[in-house]
Amino acid sequence: MTKKIFIIGALAILSCKERPKKETAEISVQQSGSAVYDDEKKEADEAHNWLETHIENYFAGDLGNLDKMMKDMTTKDYYDYKSDAMNVDMDVDGSLTQKEFEQKWKAKFDTSKAGVGTGFLITGQDWDSIKVVKCQLISQKGEEFLFDVILSDASHQLSYPIKVKVIKENNEFLIADVLQEDIQP
Repeated sequence: MTKKIFIIGALAILSCKERPKKETAEISVQQSGSAVYDDEKKEADEAHNWLETHIENYFAGDLGNLDKMMKDMTTKDYYDYKSDAMNVDMDVDGSLTQKEFEQKWKAKFDTSKAGVGTGFLITGQDWDSIKVVKCQLISQKGEEFLFDVILSDASHQLSYPIKVKVIKENNEFLIADVLQEDIQP
């Protein structure tokens, strides 16, 4: 009889010890999952703030420094691509025809959304005060963020809808692509 009581007591103790371990394991999995989500959200918020600030600073900056500012806030590939797009069929050294432009860049970018013949971020050549009126995260894949952006120039009563891809590279954010419409002749 003593053996039976001892065995029942031992089983009760063992079963009590195993249950809390199981619950603890489940809790720690849930906690690590939310930490990853929090990190991604924080990163997306940082990219969002960076993009808004840099766009507005770009348009508020000195006209003589716009090219340097564009270069500083974009990837090298995007800077070269957009520079080519702005100069398609222009009478300047190094300009490409539309066909040459498409051939050169079609593997890396959607050339139909390059904004050929338009400026960086907006299709207008003149502006007064450009403000970001919408900047909404569409998607995030790792350190790559796609934003739906609307820029507005209230004094000219113009809005410029664009999609902007921002990446984090070497611990800094850069614009990697801007999807905008071409000016139609």
